[in-house]
Amino acid sequence: MSIVRKRHAAPKAYIPENARNNQYILAEFPLTDQLLSTLPSHSGNDGAMNYYACYQALAELLFTLSNSNGITNSLLVANDKLVRVRYSQEMHQWQTKQQIIFYYDPNQHVLQNSFFDANVRAKKITLVFLASGVDIRAGAAKFHQRIKTLLKDFSAKIQLPITSIRLRDHQHLTYDIFAKNKGCDTSQAHKFRPITQRYASQDVLLPENISSITYAIVNLTLNHRISQLVDIDPASTDPYNPLFTYLTDTFSLVAKRFNLNNGALIANGLVPIVRHSLHELISKVGELQMLGYNPKQSPCGIVSRWKADELVDNVQLIFVANSENGEEQNYAKFVNQIEQAMRLFATELEIPTEKDELTLRFHQHVAYNLPADD
Repeated sequence: MSIVRKRHAAPKAYIPENARNNQYILAEFPLTDQLLSTLPSHSGNDGAMNYYACYQALAELLFTLSNSNGITNSLLVANDKLVRVRYSQEMHQWQTKQQIIFYYDPNQHVLQNSFFDANVRAKKITLVFLASGVDIRAGAAKFHQRIKTLLKDFSAKIQLPITSIRLRDHQHLTYDIFAKNKGCDTSQAHKFRPITQRYASQDVLLPENISSITYAIVNLTLNHRISQLVDIDPASTDPYNPLFTYLTDTFSLVAKRFNLNNGALIANGLVPIVRHSLHELISKVGELQMLGYNPKQSPCGIVSRWKADELVDNVQLIFVANSENGEEQNYAKFVNQIEQAMRLFATELEIPTEKDELTLRFHQHVAYNLPADD
């Protein structure tokens, strides 16, 4: 009689078939005096500094190398703004004082452009590469490797030490947790393995000294129905304190119920930016709410930020993974825990799931300086 031994099956998360995948890679390097000396003149006829020729030369080199490496979407940003990328059926970009956000559809859009102020010397140059095609996640490793090959050529052309380039690989998958309630009956299984493991399975090895962060952001639209769940006194100096206290208490309750002990509720109108940090850091930087986490440390608990006198349109619910959430295996259990928590959250808030969306965006980021001998 044969004995069949079953290996313990890795957990899986079942994501709606209409989920959207995105990947973009940033390559950042400082605009030093040494680098400027290798580029076209940056002095105008009147003696004033003008960097148009410098930025244009870098952009033209980027586009030339992109075309030769089959990269259809590449951008040069030289205005020291934070780059963010989101999906949209219509291609456009939006800028604020601190951010530049690119909206595009990886299945159909082609984009090559540069963004800079010719009269201002940027502190750093950011090259942006947007993945394209249908199988974004499956092709992520090859895309990453192609960008590294391009950057090696790019740095050689301008005599830039390749070790001065910081590469940041951003990937996220976005879907409505209640898509099935709206008629999307098909799903796809995901293990959500760490990027290093996924890449290694395709013979793309990343350095050991990388920094990585995995988290999810759930977007809750704060509509009139939700705002009426508690009594609000318009004459009070802090009329919305009861509402945000109720949301925070409910969020903390459901998060802890499903062992999610690393998160934040952001309802102050700022854009939450989650970053890997050796020390936990929660700070306001202009229009940004910076949240720094060290995945190797024990969870820091649930934090909440809101303005008691201001009603915002959206509340961001953030869950950050630590090393116990699957770094050694996968993050499927982490995603399933978030979904369970949000289903209970929706029940507590009486959200009509057949109509309202509760959008979850699952993020995986890695960053490292390119090695000299790669």
